Amino acid sequence: MQVLFERERRPEVHPEVVLLRNAKELGGVDAEFASGLLQGILQHEEELHDLVQQHAPGWTWERMDPIARVVLLLGSYELAHTKDVPPAVVINEAIEVTKEYCTEESGKFVNGVLNAIAHRDAI
Repeated sequence: MQVLFERERRPEVHPEVVLLRNAKELGGVDAEFASGLLQGILQHEEELHDLVQQHAPGWTWERMDPIARVVLLLGSYELAHTKDVPPAVVINEAIEVTKEYCTEESGKFVNGVLNAIAHRDAI
């Protein structure tokens, strides 16, 4: 999350550089996991933006809180491209992080968007 947030603020810095700087704090297994998430998000970023936009009617990407955008990128990637974490866990973690770093309202927004993404194929 830190890597993506820093990318929001300083797009000129390559995300891998930021990840390497933070990898010491993560440890081996966590750094590998974070690198895999980062690579997946960067590879699918346009698709993820579109997916979030489809499920956030009335909201432009720019209008969303920067932290909420980062959380939505992470959550939508995990929901759309990974199957190792149950959707309910992905959504709950996203809500908790958003409420911790944003507001209760932002947490509700992230919940609504990710819940809609998680259930998009069920319709």
